[in-house]
Amino acid sequence: MSSSNTEFEAVIGLEVHAQLLTESKAFAPVSTKFGGSPNTQVTPLCLGHPGTLPVLNENLVRYIIKMGLATSCSIARKSIFARKNYFYPDLPKGYQISQYETPICHDGNLTIELEDYSKDIGITRIHMEEDAGKSIHDQDPFNTLIDLNRSGVPLIEIVSEPDIRTPQEAYEYLKRIKQIVQYLEICDGNMEEGSLRCDANVSVRPKGQEEFGTRTELKNMNSFRNVERAITYEIDRQIDLIESGGEVVQQTLLWDANKMETRTMRSKEEAHDYRYFPEPDIPPVVVTDEMLEEVKASLPELPDVRKQRFADALGLSEEDAETLTEDRYLADYFEGVLSHVDNPKAVSNLVLSEVLRVLNERSIAIGAFPISEERLAGLVQLRENDKINSSAMTEVFDAMLDEGTSAEELAREMNLMQVSDTGFIEPIVDKVIENHPDEVERYRDGKKGLIGFFIGQVMQQSQGKANPQLVRELIAERLNNS
Repeated sequence: MSSSNTEFEAVIGLEVHAQLLTESKAFAPVSTKFGGSPNTQVTPLCLGHPGTLPVLNENLVRYIIKMGLATSCSIARKSIFARKNYFYPDLPKGYQISQYETPICHDGNLTIELEDYSKDIGITRIHMEEDAGKSIHDQDPFNTLIDLNRSGVPLIEIVSEPDIRTPQEAYEYLKRIKQIVQYLEICDGNMEEGSLRCDANVSVRPKGQEEFGTRTELKNMNSFRNVERAITYEIDRQIDLIESGGEVVQQTLLWDANKMETRTMRSKEEAHDYRYFPEPDIPPVVVTDEMLEEVKASLPELPDVRKQRFADALGLSEEDAETLTEDRYLADYFEGVLSHVDNPKAVSNLVLSEVLRVLNERSIAIGAFPISEERLAGLVQLRENDKINSSAMTEVFDAMLDEGTSAEELAREMNLMQVSDTGFIEPIVDKVIENHPDEVERYRDGKKGLIGFFIGQVMQQSQGKANPQLVRELIAERLNNS
């Protein structure tokens, strides 16, 4: 396809749904916990029974204000809910409670960083709504099954301006959204479980043209990479269609990750298709000065600020600081280790190499990592005090993954502790010097690099236990003073 085509540019807008980490649903006092048995976390309201009345979960309001403030949005002091009417088997009420004309957060922006440039992406609105249930198509050969546990779970929808121009920008924007909701602790950001979902509106136009082309909407993308791939495919498809004399049709498309292509789902709905009208059972949402100040005070240190602090105050490189702060919980772990040992660079090196290696190999999050912050700090301390060498440090780290004892205990059990006792090292040094008179002579004639040879011999004779720094000092003393 023509992904390198320079005559057209893409216009992309993203709609991101984030499922909130409230304990109860948006309008009903029932659990939102993921993974329960089907249809066990429901109430008459979730089931669409007549006569039921929704009651707004206050944390839904607080969480969306957090997101609005973190993305520089204006916060509407008064907003209303609306009914979005449509029929679907997993929506028993026949409508979804959402916001339409008056979103609570609007006119924000988010900065994304790419390799060669940074860019501000406008945020049109962030609004509150409830989730629908789930249709299950693969557990019965003849029927679609319905699980309403998800029905009524609180969502926020983050709608970007059509400011995104490439699939890579879309990828980075999504990464930033995930990072912020995790830092705010309002959503876990798990696309595979559906707690973060993304739809993309894509169109193309000749470069220099201001008018937008006909857009399509992409759905069913369950990872950041699939979002990037689907948008790339759709841009190429539209360009090829236009260049061959065809016209882009406004429609909703599903991404097939197996075939790496899109397929038609339905013609694209417009707002009037949903017959929005104000929700009569929920009063307007009023954000008081007191609530706004409380939410502002509860905001954590956001990723950009934390990254800069890691670089400025802790002396880490920009690259290391960025990697550590991509995931709030990894950054928390890093700082937890630092609270026990004051060596930011050594801790950073260990976290970014060995810890991340294990997380990737085991496909786990840092919360499931088996080495506590205090135990990892103990390992760094051992190396810092020259009680083990770098090779032994890796061996002890690997052993710590399966053992609950301290790094020092394991190093002793594994016979990896370095010896700094001169009574043990001096006889070995003397023997090595005695056994290599030719090398001693060459060293004294100016071949100072040979000190490495003597150190290696001592380390070999001591089976790697001797403290190499002390070995160097003792060898230099004998060779230079004899």
